[in-house]
Amino acid sequence: MDDKRNIILAVVLSALILFGWPYIAERFFPTANPPATQVQGGKTTPVASPSADPAADSPQAIRDRAAVLEEGPRIAIETPKLQGSINLKGARIDDIVLPTYRETIDKTSPAIRLYSPGGTKDAYFAGFGWSGEGLKGPDANTIWTASGSKLTPTTPVTLTWNNGVGQMFEIRLTVDKDFMFTVAQKVTNTSAAPVAVKPYGYISRDGPSKDPTSWTIHTGPIGVFNGAANYDVDFTDLDEDGAQSFPSTGGWIGFTDKYWLSALVPDQKTAFTGQFRKGTGSQYQADYSLNPILLAPGKSVTQTSRLFVGAKEVRTLESYQDAPAPQGVALFDRAIDWGWFYWFEKPIFSLLHWLFLNIGNFGVAIICLTLIVRGIMYPVAQKQFASMAAMRAVQPKMKALQDKYKDDKPKLQQEMMALYKQEKVNPLAGCLPIFIQIPIFFALYKVLMLTIEMRHQPFVLWIKDLSAPDPLHVLNLFGLLDFQPPAFLAIGVLAILLGISMWLQFKLNPAQMDPMQQQIFAIMPWMMMFVMAPFAAGLLVYWITNNVLSMAQQWWLYRKHPVLSAPAAAK
Repeated sequence: MDDKRNIILAVVLSALILFGWPYIAERFFPTANPPATQVQGGKTTPVASPSADPAADSPQAIRDRAAVLEEGPRIAIETPKLQGSINLKGARIDDIVLPTYRETIDKTSPAIRLYSPGGTKDAYFAGFGWSGEGLKGPDANTIWTASGSKLTPTTPVTLTWNNGVGQMFEIRLTVDKDFMFTVAQKVTNTSAAPVAVKPYGYISRDGPSKDPTSWTIHTGPIGVFNGAANYDVDFTDLDEDGAQSFPSTGGWIGFTDKYWLSALVPDQKTAFTGQFRKGTGSQYQADYSLNPILLAPGKSVTQTSRLFVGAKEVRTLESYQDAPAPQGVALFDRAIDWGWFYWFEKPIFSLLHWLFLNIGNFGVAIICLTLIVRGIMYPVAQKQFASMAAMRAVQPKMKALQDKYKDDKPKLQQEMMALYKQEKVNPLAGCLPIFIQIPIFFALYKVLMLTIEMRHQPFVLWIKDLSAPDPLHVLNLFGLLDFQPPAFLAIGVLAILLGISMWLQFKLNPAQMDPMQQQIFAIMPWMMMFVMAPFAAGLLVYWITNNVLSMAQQWWLYRKHPVLSAPAAAK
């Protein structure tokens, strides 16, 4: 009767985990990027680019992007990593494409578009200006005059506008070879009276991020204020609670997606007030303003700030953060939501990226990382295996005690503790390596999910993107049948290999004396196969490699010390 009850409990527990996990993962642990490839007819093909949808500039987009870009006077932007243009009407940076990144792994896929003009699909842009009581400042309809026709890392451009009542406004734009614009805002007062000017900058976007925010990965409003990163504001907070303000000296403010960032960086020694706001419809804005300056007649003042528009490359963010004063940007690497294990995840990423740079394949780099981790943990693992082998050796004695005291549970526990002490066995000693593996596993999960360096990185054969799930599914006969199984049943080859490796590993371990535990351990490998199938392929590569190395190490220990694998005679 007890055995049947234990089996039923094990099955129910497994079903709860299996069916409940997708809902838990959706909120707390997003599993992977959208699939980059699909296997159809036995061939691996890229998933179609979202921009290939003919509705990309549908009536919902209000206006056709190409037509809008042709309407007003513009100056081109050309750098190794940025292409686009600046609208001289309103002095808006509203057309930015990242030519080194594509929407899918298809070589013909469009480049990532980050900024788009107002009134078009996914409008997203930045601008700079001045406000002040009684000041006739430039606005969204102001037509600026440009000193050149192209902004490049070697050719800055200055925009000028005279308001006709005694103030001359200038915006001098420079851009580096990566993703940072430097914006020098200058005002000259040629009138006979003093005037108050208050410089500001803003980023406007239409709609929330397409990348979902979760407990482990933040997307949306982001900033660093007074030396601390803030991930607490979401788009829903702005919808429900309205504008949120953050006074600060140093820091930055903007919007983040999983891989892309748009951020305003005021002078790091100047006090500013940053705000997140909800506009009309689905419009959101991040902005900053400086304290007003009273400008005397015949005087001018210049305030310099910066605008980052681009990919969250770890080394690039660090280079801006670590630049000598006054160029260093406070905590700029926190644009990536590393989370609580920042101190551990960054070294894991650094080692993994170094291995990749020297090997050239991220999948092989993950395998090498696993070897290094196992090497470091070798002494601890040896103690684990020795403890497990010792537990196997005393199992006959434990079984004898269970039979003898089956009706006296307190006495059974007392005798088993005495047996552990007599045989110098610690049943919990084998758990230590598992606890040590948790932060390593979570760190690799975050690296695979967050770092753009892992995006669209291939491994071997059909695995073209280690940050996406395994596309080779069993239920459609590995692509021979023309249908895609639902996510819940999308069991790939890597998930099967993971289940088999876990099953083999459990077979090498001593059998559990508790029948319920035996049932759970028997079901767990196949349950984990379903749970882990939607996760990034790179994470499964790590886990499979770790299981294989664990089995090899355990086999070697038993071969070197055969007495450990031989059960002791029961008394």
